[in-house]
Amino acid sequence: MMFKNWILVFVFTGALLACKNQNKNTDLSTESENHQFTNELIKETSPYLLQHAHNPVNWKPWSSEAFKKASDENKLVVLSVGYSTCHWCHVMEEESFEDLEVAKLMNEKFVSIKVDREERPDLDMVYQTALQLVNGTGGWPMNAIIMPNGSPVFLGTYHEKENWKNILLKFSTEYEKNPEKMQEYATMLSEGVQEVYNQPANQTANAISPNIIENGISSWSSLWDNEWGGNQGEQKFILPTNLIMLLDYAVLEQDENAKNHVLKTLNSVVHGGIYDHVDGGFFRYSTDHMWKVPHFEKMLYDNAQLINLLSKAYKLTGNEEFKVAVEETFKFLHTEMRNEQGGYFSAMDADTDGEEGLYYIWKKDELQDLLQNDFELFAQYYGIVDGEVWEDGNFVLNNKISKSEFLQTNTLNEEQLNEKLEKWKKLLNQARLKRTKPKKDYKILTSWNALLIDGYLEAYKAFGDDNYLNEAISVFNYLTANNYTNGQLVHSYTKDSKQREVFLEDFAFLAKSAFSLFEVTMETKYLDFSKELMQNAEQKYKSNSVLYYYNIANDLVPSIINTSDGVVPSANAIMAQNFLKIGHLEYNTDYLQKAETMGALVTSDFENLAVSYGAWGSLLLQQAYPFYEIVIVGENAEQLLSQMSKTYIANTILVGSKSESEISLFKDRYIDEDTFIYVCQNNTCKLPVKTIDEGFQQMVSFGYKGFKGSN
Repeated sequence: MMFKNWILVFVFTGALLACKNQNKNTDLSTESENHQFTNELIKETSPYLLQHAHNPVNWKPWSSEAFKKASDENKLVVLSVGYSTCHWCHVMEEESFEDLEVAKLMNEKFVSIKVDREERPDLDMVYQTALQLVNGTGGWPMNAIIMPNGSPVFLGTYHEKENWKNILLKFSTEYEKNPEKMQEYATMLSEGVQEVYNQPANQTANAISPNIIENGISSWSSLWDNEWGGNQGEQKFILPTNLIMLLDYAVLEQDENAKNHVLKTLNSVVHGGIYDHVDGGFFRYSTDHMWKVPHFEKMLYDNAQLINLLSKAYKLTGNEEFKVAVEETFKFLHTEMRNEQGGYFSAMDADTDGEEGLYYIWKKDELQDLLQNDFELFAQYYGIVDGEVWEDGNFVLNNKISKSEFLQTNTLNEEQLNEKLEKWKKLLNQARLKRTKPKKDYKILTSWNALLIDGYLEAYKAFGDDNYLNEAISVFNYLTANNYTNGQLVHSYTKDSKQREVFLEDFAFLAKSAFSLFEVTMETKYLDFSKELMQNAEQKYKSNSVLYYYNIANDLVPSIINTSDGVVPSANAIMAQNFLKIGHLEYNTDYLQKAETMGALVTSDFENLAVSYGAWGSLLLQQAYPFYEIVIVGENAEQLLSQMSKTYIANTILVGSKSESEISLFKDRYIDEDTFIYVCQNNTCKLPVKTIDEGFQQMVSFGYKGFKGSN
């Protein structure tokens, strides 16, 4: 159990760690110029690997051939794992991997392999777990020295040049003197890693009850920052998966403390510097507890999940600021992160011209020149005062005053303020356009794009804007045309990509988004595709337990069973959520049982560390509390479905059909020229009604408490 506890801590801390400062601008594409050095990475399509294609280090991509070379030449392997927008990855490249002395040492004594963690999350999981077992912390770049069979003997993160040289010399010398001793240690560490990933399947299942959920949230609440929201600490991540679960819990239990924590967090981040007040979109994390100064990289997974969360929060509160944040984030993503065919890039870098945040920060005199007579108002609204300087005389826009407070102290009405805000943002946007934009990582990742589909669909349900629905369909169509071809799904797609790897999260997330499209559009083709993906995932990743492997094992990579959330939800948890929804729709008792047995295995994990098990928490809520099936059948089903979706409803599947259907929830319920709403719980249905209010009243009569205080 010791290994298990360590890895759980890693998921919440180490897996969220990133490079803290980035001092080198990196082009995420190759340049058409002559270079002194070129290595095998030049043949790759990953932007991160291409960044290192002209290092003097003879980098190789991960492959069995690279390990065979190490074995044939009796050399250790240097494994370096990072991603294209990683701060310290760039720093270590500049200090060490571009240094001729270091490169000579690595080339003579080692076979060196570069891995893009976003392309190969399985490799990252394995070696980050080993790093956590050894050092108690993790992060990127992850630099390891491993045996020719893939077993690690040394793991670390960023190292300064001289330290890195010493590490290389120490292990190359030791390997020449005592290879057997080194292999013994490597074997022991590899067994420890495998123990971590075997542990979830070996846990004791427990009954699912509201008490377990209450205990988990109560324990998690001790970590909350009651003043600024989020969790306590100087580095803050928003963690949308957890907050979505907590909002559902707050609604089901009418828990004001839980609800206030979510809303306090969201109010803080939409006003804080972690939000881009000019172009929209959220940065990855805050470097301070007040959400004031961000790390400036923008990740697709963050923005996708925040669109989802903010849309849900809007349905609950009607807070217009949440709506604006969704609209502006959508505009940013559509303008900056979308390729011409409809796929969305994975990330935008933090650096420009070798300086962190240069594209986003402002000098006071620059703002005065741009805003002229409006500067004083602007400065008051966005915190441009001497005491708020970030560093080197630069400011990060940070709106700590609400519109209502601002209007009370100024002779403006709300319409006038909104006009000024629009004018200010336009002026600053035009100024930014004269700057060099940060580079983008143009990989199209299946799982992250699937999260975006879910976000856009939730926005459509909340606001009724067809642009969100149309874009969700567009992303889905892109994935099925490019990332899913000839019945084969891939995790990462770029033009001419060689990547064929695919992971449980790709199947699970895309199946979830396809089911969500079915819920919104009522088109059964999406349901059929969701079921197809689930069946394929069951076969492809089946283990000896009710849980599923994350990856396909080979001689170099073990099978992984992972249950905790990282920057994206647990793939096993999403599989279980899919089983539950399809199970309720089709009265599929096998699927419902699978969801229950999977949830039962992680109850103790949620109870002890809810902060790392938000996706499981959402599943447990649906199992511990009553779950409702709302079915709309008839010619007006589409209209009623859209109207009903605008209300925040927890623990519910809401589906409709405009025609006869053999799907269990719809069967024998269609009547010509009429439309009825059926409210059911565990296959027991009330008498059909015709209005939304009547449908909601039937939920209340079933015991649903979630409508109190919702508006």
